[in-house]
Amino acid sequence: MDKYKVGRSSYIFDNVYVLSSAGVVGPKEMKGPYSKYFDFSYDMLNISNNSFEKSEIMLVKDAIKIALKKIKIGENMIDVAFCGDLTNQIAVSSYMIRDLGIPYVGLFAACATLTLGIINASFFLEHVKGNALVCTSSHNCTAERQFRYPNEYGAQRANTFTSTVTGAGALILSSTKSKVKVTKATIGKVVDANIKDSQDMGRAMAPACYHTIKTHLEDFNMKVDDYDKIFTGDLSFYGSKLLIDLFMIDKIDIRNVHEDCGLIIYDRNKQVVLSGGSGPGCVAVMTASFIVNKLLNKEYKRVLICATGALMNPTMLAQKESIPGICHAVTLEAVDEELI
Repeated sequence: MDKYKVGRSSYIFDNVYVLSSAGVVGPKEMKGPYSKYFDFSYDMLNISNNSFEKSEIMLVKDAIKIALKKIKIGENMIDVAFCGDLTNQIAVSSYMIRDLGIPYVGLFAACATLTLGIINASFFLEHVKGNALVCTSSHNCTAERQFRYPNEYGAQRANTFTSTVTGAGALILSSTKSKVKVTKATIGKVVDANIKDSQDMGRAMAPACYHTIKTHLEDFNMKVDDYDKIFTGDLSFYGSKLLIDLFMIDKIDIRNVHEDCGLIIYDRNKQVVLSGGSGPGCVAVMTASFIVNKLLNKEYKRVLICATGALMNPTMLAQKESIPGICHAVTLEAVDEELI
């Protein structure tokens, strides 16, 4: 029996640590309740004065540079990068990495790309001593234009609509010991709730999130209270409510430990974001900034991060297809000082 594999889709890691992380955001995110945790912000969406795609590239580069600067290493010290985003053919990640000279693995799991990247990097570091970069991003204007309507179009939006986060998160994982460790992971399955509305992606992803969390807890024989927090990616208001209801059917109450990054990154009472936030950058900036900070300060001892993704594109929706969901989960734990 493989000592690193538990059940069909869960894994244990012994030698993977978070060496550094950084989150960079746009203006709307900086006006939210977690602004003090972000490493850098821009006060405009068109950062590059050229295109929104190039602006998103700048966000990712900034996050990587800040993460590297924190531990005083150069790009040449990174053995491999696992990166992805929402743009067609993950173009932002590929154009961003071409200038850095880092061996590159492009990933796509929509808004679940962060945890997919952490899982891939963890597999790598279990067998190779070194450093791995994980990064992902989203930009409100690039995502809205590609998946729904350009913001300039002024299309009417439903209450279930989520506002794509403008932000990028970068984590440098390493076999070198640090104060935060990656200890467990569960690779999710594609779950289709037969939802076809691109303005209701929170509820489209919630069943996949439920399946992954339930599988994770069963595989490791754990309870929800074994975690200080269970963070989901961007289910926002309606998706989070559905997730809670699904667990209630099993007589499991997750409300005391559950937080959704899309629901907390903005102040829904003061900001026009309808159901909340979404996008790969949502869980990425919250993890790289807020969550890692809480673990470093020992305010959290163990958290489960469940990034959720909607695996669709506009062409498939135009062909009346539904929106399949995915969720990948990773456990981050604070490390006792004497073990470093």
